[in-house]
Amino acid sequence: SKANEYIDFAVNGSRIMRNMLLGLLEYSRVQTAGHEFSEVCANESLEAAINNLSVRIKETKAEITHDKLPKIKGDAAQLTQLFQNLIQNAIKFRSQANPRIHISAEREENGWLFSVADNGIGIEPQYLESIFGVFQRLHPSDEFDGMGMGLAVCKRIVKRHKGYIWADSEPGKGSTFYFIIPD
Repeated sequence: SKANEYIDFAVNGSRIMRNMLLGLLEYSRVQTAGHEFSEVCANESLEAAINNLSVRIKETKAEITHDKLPKIKGDAAQLTQLFQNLIQNAIKFRSQANPRIHISAEREENGWLFSVADNGIGIEPQYLESIFGVFQRLHPSDEFDGMGMGLAVCKRIVKRHKGYIWADSEPGKGSTFYFIIPD
């Protein structure tokens, strides 16, 4: 029985290490495997992200709405990944209610301000900066899955586009993630 316990420990440890390495690989590929920037229809990138998450959206009965999004200069695949990570987090960190997520964009002086708002569990104010760090988790892995890489990848994508990302949240009332993509 002791040998089985050690084997289980080793297998679980190797699974965690594999996931961490895959997360780091995804993070590094933002810079090394990105496509050349071109005109991107943000609506199409959002629709691709929603399509990629369709099974999870149906399982959780998530309601996703959006305004008409602009065309911007960027990497279409990375913009899809950005929307996908933010929507996936909104679904993962949902409250007891069915997830409601709304994506919008408004013109700013030098670019576009996007927002992804949800009705989830929210984030304590003291963690709003640190959540974008590599392997940053606010909850134990037995409560919520993941390695703490999703928002770090989002930040890296937005940074590659010369923009910035931040969040506003109130615990128990949801979160809004904002990012600016400059012209």
